[in-house]
Amino acid sequence: MSGPEIFVIIIVALLLFGAEKLPDIAKTIGKGMRDFRKATDEIRREIETSTSDFRKDLTDVTDTIKKDVTTYSEKIKSDMTDVSESIKNDMNNVTSEARQSMNEMSTSIHNDMNDIRENIQKNAEASKDNISKEPDVSKDNVVKETEVQKDDIGKETKDVSEGFYKEVKD
Repeated sequence: MSGPEIFVIIIVALLLFGAEKLPDIAKTIGKGMRDFRKATDEIRREIETSTSDFRKDLTDVTDTIKKDVTTYSEKIKSDMTDVSESIKNDMNNVTSEARQSMNEMSTSIHNDMNDIRENIQKNAEASKDNISKEPDVSKDNVVKETEVQKDDIGKETKDVSEGFYKEVKD
């Protein structure tokens, strides 16, 4: 309310109640306002007191939830690290086993190639011996026989290589 409105209310009260009762009325109104403020303050204090317990409980629950979430997230991280390390170890084991198998196959292929080379040399020496023993064997027959032996060796080498690659793929 503004100043002129209050002034009008005071004049109306003065006319209605008279000058003698006006101080008593003001005293009663002042006392009522004081009691109203006091009651309002008490209600406010009561609300703050009752809600402070609720706020404390809410804060406790929030802190507990934060702790639990932190604990579970750390546990999950730890489990993920363990699983990751386990997978890495398993992959290293599988890789080393595959390398070992490839080395064994490579050694086996080398040995087979050496055996084939030795067989070729033996066959070549045997062919020379046969040529020198049989005068009617012509040079063309020797060339054909050598080409057949080369083809046989090529097929054996190809079969060994394909077997190696098939085992490596498996």
